[in-house]
Amino acid sequence: MKATMNSSNNPLSDTGPKAPVWAWVAGTFFGAGLMKPGPGTWGSAATVLIWWLAAPHLAPEYRFAGALLFALLAVAIGIPAATRLARATGRKDPQFVVIDETAGQMIALLGAPISWPVLLAGFLLFRAFDIVKPPPIRRLERLPEGIGIVVDDLAAGVYALVILQLLLHFRVIPV
Repeated sequence: MKATMNSSNNPLSDTGPKAPVWAWVAGTFFGAGLMKPGPGTWGSAATVLIWWLAAPHLAPEYRFAGALLFALLAVAIGIPAATRLARATGRKDPQFVVIDETAGQMIALLGAPISWPVLLAGFLLFRAFDIVKPPPIRRLERLPEGIGIVVDDLAAGVYALVILQLLLHFRVIPV
């Protein structure tokens, strides 16, 4: 029997087809998206914390690849999970879906040294771009289903990556 969650066993789902449990677990990034207020901020914070704990276990020459793999896995799992959850709830972009923040946050941290000032700066930059959504990020939200949910956060991650790398290059942030 396939495990699913819908309105009868999940208060977040009120219409549409059932979403499998894996989509709820992945889409909420293991429940981070269920935290209030600001589920996206909690999803980003959980991502930074996991990366801070995991990165030191990778050789420095593999950290970029590790961060990129983390982001790509979040995208590969996040798009179908976000699609399933959007359909299950009848919402275009459910706030509790934060796997997109995971993907975007990891893009922002690509190549960044593992230190709290740098991780905090990457976190703040990503959240700012994700919330403000400067052009053309807002237009990316119009893409269909999970693609639109995830891709706008990837763009916010790229904006944050560029600014973070400039701040690091000009030594504005202590490493």
